[in-house]
This record gives sequence, C-alpha cells and structure tokens, in this order.
Amino acid sequence: MPAEMRRTMNQIEEIKKLKEEKDAVILAHYYVEGEVQAIADYVGDSYALSKLATTLSAKNIIFCGVKFMGESAKILNPQKTVVMADEDADCPMAHMVDIETIEKVRSENPDVCVVCYVNSTAEIKSHSDVCVTSSNAIRIVKSLPNQKIFFIPDNNLGHYVSTQVPEKDFIFHDGFCHVHKSIEKENVLAAKKAHPEALVLTHPECTHDVLEISDFIGSTSEIIDYAAASDKNTFIICTEMGIFYELGQKNPDKKFYSVGHRQFCPNMKRITLDKVAAALRTLSPEVVLDDELASKANLPLSRMLELAK
Repeated sequence: MPAEMRRTMNQIEEIKKLKEEKDAVILAHYYVEGEVQAIADYVGDSYALSKLATTLSAKNIIFCGVKFMGESAKILNPQKTVVMADEDADCPMAHMVDIETIEKVRSENPDVCVVCYVNSTAEIKSHSDVCVTSSNAIRIVKSLPNQKIFFIPDNNLGHYVSTQVPEKDFIFHDGFCHVHKSIEKENVLAAKKAHPEALVLTHPECTHDVLEISDFIGSTSEIIDYAAASDKNTFIICTEMGIFYELGQKNPDKKFYSVGHRQFCPNMKRITLDKVAAALRTLSPEVVLDDELASKANLPLSRMLELAK
C-alpha cells in the first residue's frame, strides 16, 4: 500500500476514535474537499446544517466550513462546544455589509425588513430582522408582512428572490460570492456547446445572465436533489466544485462538468483531514461569542427556522 494511502487510512481511524472519545460530531459543507466530506457525520448546505445543529445530542461539534457557519451553530447551540476545523476559513461575502449601511437604510425606510442571508457575520445577523438561505429565501420573503425588503449582503441572490416575489419592493446591497460571480455566461455557453445534451444547474448566487440560460436554479442541496431525480444523465454545474463529490456519490452513472475553469473557494479548501484530527484532539479553535451578541443574533436565525417550517 502506498505510504500516502496508509497515512490517510491512519488519519481516518484516528478521527473515528477521537470522535467517540470526545463525544463529538463532524458537520461538513458540500464545498470542502471530498475526503473531508467522506469522514463527516453529516454533510449539507448552510440551511441543512443550521437546522441540524439544533437537534444533535453530542457535546462537541466540529465544523468543517467557514466562520459564519460555526457562529450560527454556536448561536443555536450555546450549551455546546463548537470547534472550527480551520479558524482562518472565512467567507469574504460575510463581511461585505456593515452596520452603518443597515442603520442608514432603516432610518430612510422605517417600514423596511432587513433580510440577512446566513452568509454573514454574527454581528450583522444581530442587526437584522430575519435570516434566509438560498433554499428558503423565496418562501420566507413571501411570508413577511413587510412590503419593503433590504436584502443583504448578496446582490445576485437578492435580485433572484425579487424576480420570484415581484409583489415586494427590494433594496439591494452590492455584496457577492467571488466563486459564483466568476462563472460567466460565455463560459457556460462554451460548456453547453461542448456538451449540448447537458442541463445547466445553477446556484442563485450566480449573476442574472447566467441564471437566464440555466435549466434549474437552486441551492447546493437542491442542485444535488435535482440531478438525482432527473432522467437526464449529463449536467453542467454552476457552483463551487466541492459539490462534485456528493454528486458523484449519489449518481455514479451520470456525468457532471464545470464551466471550464476552477469554480474554487480557497477558504473551504483550507480544511484537511489533518486539521479535523487536530481539532478533535484539542477541541480548538473554539467558537466563542459574547452572550449579548449571540442572543441578538439568535432572533433572526430562530425566526428563519420558524418561518421555514
């Protein structure tokens, strides 16, 4: 057996043993490396992991994702220890809106509802009215009594939601996901030319011109479910390439293509088996939040979970 394979197997055995010893559960986002998804107890997108975190009995949560996900898990589970597999794995979009902007919009629009995509910091959540994810945003915005919606921080998702809820008035912000914004219409058309039989499955964080030429628009988990249920067997995937691991696991006989360049989140790829093992050994780095901040940030998250039922 090659030395590298033997080392990986030893790491996996150590992780399994440590999980039991430490009463820990491993949560992983679809965008982390496949080998990390393979050792996780649960793999999901932001919404699934947020909801799941409230139902777990393990004392310790090891989070294989970016910082805002760990913060959300801690907010919803204040009595548990939440540990990031990599404390420097962060989401640039989570920092693309500030409190001053939110308060300015509120002062100019007293009846506005601040709808905060979960891809945001705990501090920004604490100044919002309700959180949403890409899978429940349309449903939640429709259910809100407010006519005016300030959607933060993602401009592309906000515009997509506005097309599905035309009865509401939207104020948009200029945040974006650099991975999804990098997927350009020309690249998608080139991929379609190379694979004319393929359906295009796209995350709503992509730009409007890409959404327009897509066959299906949905969250990461919705893309996975759509591909599994489809009677087609070839797909062009417009989201981060970590999703290809789960797509392949669930659909070994189907073909999946990127749009021809690396749809790659360097922050998600920071997480390795070595780091997961280290997090289990030391139960650090731990997510620590100020009690008052956590309490305020919990309100829009709890409202999301309630409205999404």
